[in-house]
Amino acid sequence: MPLTIPPHLLPTDGRFGSGPSKVRPGQVDHLVANAHVLGTSHRRAPVKDLVHRIREGVTELLGAPDGYEVALGNGGATAFWDLATLCLVERRAQHAAFGEFGGKFAAATSRAPFLEPSQVIAAEPGTVAYLETAEGVDTYATPHNETSTGAVAPVLRPAGSDGAIVLTDGTSGAGALPVDLSQTDAYYFAPQKVFAADGGLWLAVLSPAAVERAARIEGSGRWVPEFLSLTTALENSRQDQTLNTPAVATLLLLADQVEWLLDQGGLEWSTKRSAASAEILYSWARAREWATPFVARPEERSPVVGTIDLAAEIDVDRVLADLRANGVQDVFAYRKLGRNQLRVGMYPAVDPDDVAALTACVDYLVETA
Repeated sequence: MPLTIPPHLLPTDGRFGSGPSKVRPGQVDHLVANAHVLGTSHRRAPVKDLVHRIREGVTELLGAPDGYEVALGNGGATAFWDLATLCLVERRAQHAAFGEFGGKFAAATSRAPFLEPSQVIAAEPGTVAYLETAEGVDTYATPHNETSTGAVAPVLRPAGSDGAIVLTDGTSGAGALPVDLSQTDAYYFAPQKVFAADGGLWLAVLSPAAVERAARIEGSGRWVPEFLSLTTALENSRQDQTLNTPAVATLLLLADQVEWLLDQGGLEWSTKRSAASAEILYSWARAREWATPFVARPEERSPVVGTIDLAAEIDVDRVLADLRANGVQDVFAYRKLGRNQLRVGMYPAVDPDDVAALTACVDYLVETA
């Protein structure tokens, strides 16, 4: 039988998933209030108005430099890796791989028969790999935040990489990590993390250099299917639509979340809120003999996805089962990492007080077992 956690210890909202993430009640209210938009054409208003709101809101929230454009398309970040392989890597890519998702993009370019073998700078999970300028590399790619391990890297162009472009996977960090978009040419993400929507969509903030690169490659005769054409996605985005029919419910959730973040104070507010949650989580772990932050270097610890190793004598599966039985959900480690670990999504929709309550619940279960 699962242990019953005293009600006064429980969080107000027990959703701590790293993606899909907590959806605010206000987003659901927005969805219900706009139910008349569901089942209408994505080539007409009001769906085009939704896409316009999203593109303008993301531009403002992330502080996109002049000339940068927001594009979006169906398929999620996984589809964007294939799109970038086809449309943005000219000859050879370099990847910083320090977790599952950076490694997956590296695998995509490495398999491409029309590219030279990719250079992969790898680091063990729980540490960070950094891009390095290298001869013959025209595209540098790195995660901003590695969802699988809870490690974060700065968004910086490698020194001396003039003429190359930089691609940054912002999927689990965009909207809650500080970023200077002038340091990258494609900052791409899916909306099921900070933006608290459903998956199946990708968004990318593109520099003029990325737009020019895609147009040149796609015009060179390289075979690019329409679904994975960046120029086609951008042409449609400029018309406030997607090439294929989108999930309109996702657009509604996303638009409301972007505007909520802006209303709260924008990126400055969201980064501080996630950082407050992270300080609660990491301070709690440091204060216990049986808990340790998985990422050893404090400056590499993510403020949006926290990973905490538990001592071997603690049965994390039992802790997870007891938490779920009490309504506290989705704090399991990334499946392929296989560690005795908690992984906590600390996106802006999550109240820092609920993160504190989560730690109190874990204390209770460990002490009561």
